[in-house]
Amino acid sequence: MTDSITISVDAMGGDHAPRAVIHGAHLALKERKNTRFIFHGLKDQIEPLLEEFPGLKPVSTVRHCETVIAMDEKPSQALRKGKGTSSMWMAIQAVKDKEADVAISGGNTGALMAMATFCLRPMEGISRPGIAAIWPTLRSDIIVLDMGATIGADARQLVDYAILGSALARALFDADSPTVGLLNVGTEEVKGLESIKEAGRILTEASGAGFSYHGFVEGDDIGKGTVDVVVTEGFVGNIALKTAEGTARQVATYLRQSLKATWMSRIGALLASSALNALRRKMDPRTVNGGVFMGLNGIVIKSHGGTDEIGYKSALGLSYEMARSRLMDKVGDTMQRFPIHKAASELPIDTEAKSA
Repeated sequence: MTDSITISVDAMGGDHAPRAVIHGAHLALKERKNTRFIFHGLKDQIEPLLEEFPGLKPVSTVRHCETVIAMDEKPSQALRKGKGTSSMWMAIQAVKDKEADVAISGGNTGALMAMATFCLRPMEGISRPGIAAIWPTLRSDIIVLDMGATIGADARQLVDYAILGSALARALFDADSPTVGLLNVGTEEVKGLESIKEAGRILTEASGAGFSYHGFVEGDDIGKGTVDVVVTEGFVGNIALKTAEGTARQVATYLRQSLKATWMSRIGALLASSALNALRRKMDPRTVNGGVFMGLNGIVIKSHGGTDEIGYKSALGLSYEMARSRLMDKVGDTMQRFPIHKAASELPIDTEAKSA
């Protein structure tokens, strides 16, 4: 990897693309000067936007793509339609061809996972890729996966997520032995689905081999930051993520309404403006935007499709940090260190799990 980081961007992915994407790249470049961008999409829409941000233009390359994947297209249809031609596919292809260090898109999640899996292929020994999110907690940021790549997971896949999540924790948090917990309906060993119990038994036996298995954790442990890595399957993980985002917005709305209710509360808000602004930034989901596709032979980041330029700036910043911290090297090293990888490979794969 060179001193600069090259990010391959699906400029057409997302509800507010390409303007929010290009503006977000402009903001991200201000914080990370040694970044280069390859924008894939409709040239007649992208190039005029680059003219609005002259500092961004010299470090940007635009590659025209006629095909744009719609947000509501089924993954199978998107793959047939966009393979080799769409802005989403070409953003990923640049990583495969080693022209870029990381790819990012705010487009259709299912389509992005299908294309990334088909183009980059899962890493050897990984049964199924997952999406990891960086989650702010009372203690510090933690990692939660899977966040909706697929619905359902067997014991082997949950163990894979533990391996991948631990590698991400090592890359992001410089944690030599991150703590791992399995999300369950209770902390007692007798509770939960059999797949979760079996994954727990494997992780218990392997604890200490580069990670520390904490045991089962419950929903409230996520916000507490009880462990560094929370492992779950995509259906539950996605609901947890959307619930947390909605709760943050709900609390923020309640707070704004309360502070405007009376003239006394308005004066109090003025006096506490600095603290309130810090709280607002802390609760803003845009500042932690970006899911990391884990388990592929390359780094792909999924931005929230409905976000604005602030959200894209955050996701692009995450893309930069994933490349800078040499995530792929950390994943490979982690898989070699963890004996659970061999144990998990001996488990049968559950073919009933469905794509989200």
